Amino acid sequence: MPDPSDHFLARSFQALQENVRRSGPAASAGYTLIGAILLLGGVGYLVDRWAETAPWFMLTGLLTGMVVGFYQLAKTVWKI
Repeated sequence: MPDPSDHFLARSFQALQENVRRSGPAASAGYTLIGAILLLGGVGYLVDRWAETAPWFMLTGLLTGMVVGFYQLAKTVWKI
């Protein structure tokens, strides 16, 4: 005899799976934004330490990371 709670759990897991599938592009865009800022800002910081030009390469890296990240975010939102 099937347990009535099995149907509830199956529906709950199916709804969770659907929500995770639909939120994938948004999560990916958010991770890309943060990753681009951290990666390019970090590269700029390392170049500044090597060339002793602080803070110009780091600022350039952060700004470039923001541009790249927001471009990827816009691509996801507007499906460019």
